[in-house]
Amino acid sequence: MDPAVFEEWMMIILVGGLVAFMAFIVWDLAKKSKAGRYGTLVLFGALGLGVLGFVIKTLVIGSLEGI
Repeated sequence: MDPAVFEEWMMIILVGGLVAFMAFIVWDLAKKSKAGRYGTLVLFGALGLGVLGFVIKTLVIGSLEGI
């Protein structure tokens, strides 16, 4: 297997695992702090914006490399 392909797959898998772990941490934080539905939504919204930024960055870089 080419090292570049391996690095790409590991980046996807490990970042996905990190995001899932952060989602668990946010859920646990919301539960322990008794944030309620709105507070939990805000916490997950902030995490979602960070993940969305990472995905958009990846898509923009991929589209620029194709030009």
